[in-house]
Amino acid sequence: MKAMARTAGTVLLMVVFSLALAMAGYAQDAIKVTEVSTGQKMEFEGVILDRQEDVLTVRSLAGGVYRVEIENDTKLKEKKINFLRGARTYSKMDLVAGLRVDVKGTGASSGAISAREIRFRNDDYIVAQAMDVRVDPVEENLRQTQVRLEETEQNAERLSGQIQELSSISNSARGGAKAAQETADSALVAAGSAQSAADRAQAGVQAANERIGLLDEYDVKETVTVLFRAGSSVLTAESRADLDAFAQSTEGERGFVVEVAGFASSDGDAEMNRRLSRKRADTVIQYLAENHQIPLRRFMTPMGYGATQPVADNSTVAGRKENRRVEVRLLVSKGILAPGGSISASAR
Repeated sequence: MKAMARTAGTVLLMVVFSLALAMAGYAQDAIKVTEVSTGQKMEFEGVILDRQEDVLTVRSLAGGVYRVEIENDTKLKEKKINFLRGARTYSKMDLVAGLRVDVKGTGASSGAISAREIRFRNDDYIVAQAMDVRVDPVEENLRQTQVRLEETEQNAERLSGQIQELSSISNSARGGAKAAQETADSALVAAGSAQSAADRAQAGVQAANERIGLLDEYDVKETVTVLFRAGSSVLTAESRADLDAFAQSTEGERGFVVEVAGFASSDGDAEMNRRLSRKRADTVIQYLAENHQIPLRRFMTPMGYGATQPVADNSTVAGRKENRRVEVRLLVSKGILAPGGSISASAR
């Protein structure tokens, strides 16, 4: 009987030790922050992982993680892609998790980067706001899981004190072995529950990181090509009808951008063709913005390629007609298209 009691006590000690190892392994998953030397100039592009008051945690595209301090004179500006308007300015409250930023600054005595300038694209800000709405519940779940793990650790410590009492009782009482075995079974169930909670939390973090990584990658959802007369940037009735149909395809989309590229045939000199192709691209953007209320922030910077990218033979009349064109593409972020990636209709 004494041998059985000692065996039960040993099982309980192994359970407590396993719980401690599991929680120590979970703590090692914390992000390791790279410190910067005082006065070291830093300039990199990355994604905001977290913001606490005036301190950001940013993962660079090269993989390093840095703390970035927002000073009173830190400039928060738009990384403008549309040269038809002025750049926007922002406040530190707009620096949300998932936002892709360009950081310039100098190493501070704390090992963080004292930011001189933080720039980001308004399109990335809109997507990050949508992501913040989705990620906040995941972070809350992680916080609750951490609380439960801490409670489990406290229970394990209390259980460790009970083991000695159970060992003493089992040596002097015939029922000690059975009681110790039942306690060991309960501890195994608690350990299994704690591991399941940790696995669910880790899966949530992995899913969020994968979606953040896809935010700057796009799928082509719709393409339309409109043709122009020789030497003209005026839309024909057929071209307007094609653009109307294209605009309708954007109404149900979220987190999208529109890419517009103009082209010309080989008629005329190269500089004239570049100007004409750019003017055709601007005409398409103006028509979509004015007639279908597609916000300007949805358009990527238009490009005029002149006659450099023909799709047909410029030596024939039919070929030159096909080359006098503007290509319009609807691009949707893969991060938005990922499972659970839908956002509110107000984000258009």
